[in-house]
Amino acid sequence: MSGAAVVMMVVSILIVWGGLAAAIVNLRRGNGPGPDIHRDL
Repeated sequence: MSGAAVVMMVVSILIVWGGLAAAIVNLRRGNGPGPDIHRDL
């Protein structure tokens, strides 16, 4: 693989794992909507 391909692969992996880590931290903090919020689906 070329250098540009390796750089793009590393960037994409960091974006995916960073988003996963941010989602886990957000869920662990428990900042979800309260019981008074009702969603109309």
